Amino acid sequence: MVEELFRQNAYLKEADATVTAVEERGVRLDRSIFYPTGGGQPGDTGVLRWDGGEAKVVDALKAEGGDVLLVLAPDATRPDVGTSVQSALDWERRHLHMRMHTALHVMSAVIKGNVTGGQVGIDKSRLDFNLDGDVPAKEWVTDEINKLIALDRPVTPQWVTDEELTARPELVKTMSVRPPMGAGRVRLLSIEGIDLQACGGTHVARTGEIGRIECIKIENKGKMNRRFIIALA
Repeated sequence: MVEELFRQNAYLKEADATVTAVEERGVRLDRSIFYPTGGGQPGDTGVLRWDGGEAKVVDALKAEGGDVLLVLAPDATRPDVGTSVQSALDWERRHLHMRMHTALHVMSAVIKGNVTGGQVGIDKSRLDFNLDGDVPAKEWVTDEINKLIALDRPVTPQWVTDEELTARPELVKTMSVRPPMGAGRVRLLSIEGIDLQACGGTHVARTGEIGRIECIKIENKGKMNRRFIIALA
């Protein structure tokens, strides 16, 4: 199983690793700074470098056995198993995902409804909610999210056991995505005084790092379902 460096330190931009497997689409490493697609957050991109070679990483995916498959550009040279490589993130893209993902957590604390889906993006991101009552205006959503962001609260991971999570269903906000269980513990993401929920994604260290956001659109997706789309201002 890969050592998930991206969970230990979301700000780690480079790391040394060893190739453990080579496949048609890419390679696996013994340790990874690349977040694999999941939970509405896209996989990371970047580059691998080794003595005499270099390959562009165009995606990162979850693989069997708890590994991360780094998808390489189709024409890229593959390093051999056992090769020592230096991995480097497309940091600007990753950091945008971190800011957006944390902003979505803040929005989930502002809008009172069951989250039915979501997607992290660079230019815009979204959460879908089932709402019983009136739909808030996008101007109100913008103001309320930015008020919480401006508090500059710390954002930190916590861990609970599978049993604790089962006993506290309110910690799973997204109805369409269940957190992975069976390993004995589940990762939570705490925004001090604002939000606490199960999440395995990468996030900024404080809400102030998000910057200002704007709710740019609210879409009707069904009788009760509304899609709230935000962008970094």
